[in-house]
Amino acid sequence: MELIILLLLAYLIGSIPSALWVGKLFYKTDIRQHGSGNLGGTNTFRVLGKTAGLTVTILDILKGTAAALLPLLPIFDSVSVHPLIPGLLAVVGHMYPVFAHFKGGKAVATSGGVLLAYEWPVFIIVLATFFIALKVTKMVSLSSMIVSVVGFVYSIYFYFRTGDIYLMVMIGLFGAFIFYRHRENIGRIKAGTEPKVKWL
Repeated sequence: MELIILLLLAYLIGSIPSALWVGKLFYKTDIRQHGSGNLGGTNTFRVLGKTAGLTVTILDILKGTAAALLPLLPIFDSVSVHPLIPGLLAVVGHMYPVFAHFKGGKAVATSGGVLLAYEWPVFIIVLATFFIALKVTKMVSLSSMIVSVVGFVYSIYFYFRTGDIYLMVMIGLFGAFIFYRHRENIGRIKAGTEPKVKWL
């Protein structure tokens, strides 16, 4: 029962629609009705500006971090579960949030938050990779997919160094989620119509 509660709580944490609530509370704007309609940091940056976008991105990262750290809480000390499992539930919650009719974001920031909790050097690597890729490509979507590939390559190295297959499997799943959620972006990238950022 405690395991079920932990996993449900992880999903509910991931389901918190940061972009929707920040937009409605502070900007009187339903982000779903503007831009791409996506409940994520990128669309928030585009529609509501840098402050809102940064706030939403940080909150989405922290959702993944909080979920992955749940097994460390004293109330769950009798539960034996790998921290990446509740992290995965938070990512699913972010993509399919119960609080927003199961239409959420693209899982990039929340996946990063899980890595921050579990193996912070990986988070630093993917974060640096993201900004380098963004500087070169000017496309958040393409940068996000590049990051997922780089993260998976690192997880293979990490596996051979430590034997931790959980990280490799989980980053592989995160990458699959990210590519799937960006399938429309892939089409626009191929057509040369994907929006580019102008602030970097």
